[in-house]
Amino acid sequence: AMIQVAGGIPMPVPLSEENNFSFDLKAFDTRVNDRTRLIVLNSPANPTGGVIPQADLEYIAAAAQKHNCWMISDEVYSRLVYDNNRAPSIAALPGMVERTVIIDGFSKTYAMTGWRLGYGVFPEFLVEPITRLMTNSVSCTSVFSQMAAIAALEGPQDSVGVMMEEFTKRRDLVVAGLNSLPGVTCPTPNGAFYVFPNITGTGMSSSEFARKAMYEAGVALLAGTAFGKFGDGYVRISFANSQANLTEAIERLRNIL
Repeated sequence: AMIQVAGGIPMPVPLSEENNFSFDLKAFDTRVNDRTRLIVLNSPANPTGGVIPQADLEYIAAAAQKHNCWMISDEVYSRLVYDNNRAPSIAALPGMVERTVIIDGFSKTYAMTGWRLGYGVFPEFLVEPITRLMTNSVSCTSVFSQMAAIAALEGPQDSVGVMMEEFTKRRDLVVAGLNSLPGVTCPTPNGAFYVFPNITGTGMSSSEFARKAMYEAGVALLAGTAFGKFGDGYVRISFANSQANLTEAIERLRNIL
């Protein structure tokens, strides 16, 4: 929607399950050209939990340089990566820091979702226009949020590791549970705290599955189509909840399936 507000034309690129929900590079090639002004990445990703691998980033970076376009790299889940892996940033590739805007924030790493506090990393000449945009769109950030963010950055970081240990347990619990349901297959996400199971085997569309889960099982999840047409056949489930509640949710889904 914001691309359209800015007068641009959005060109969505499918993220394929077969490619661990990274870019479909063949489809990407058909969408990027000399009219492309901006490529937007989100890795680790909402809703899929996918992490774009280094080789794909190098391919995308080469296209950005060839067509002289900018990057926005949403890296708000960058520290929520599993199995001792890291999520590479396209800004670290040669020639990319000069044309990349990194978007990050405190919501995910530091569990400050309601504080609405984020930040960007970008070339210095963008500071003045982005400051003007923020001043006129959201005015300013509350002081207590800023003080909390400073405490988060300067304080001990061990809580992040502790939380990732718990998220790993929740991830494994939910993936195993979903894969035990009839008509559902669920790949293991590499980052964030979402699973994006394939529900085509149930014979339902994404919206039908989401409605049935809500009204018959009392389980809140999102249809994949909430994130675009390529999300049909999938639903998004957040596992930012207790293991007890997640186990209950799986059993409720089992009962309606």
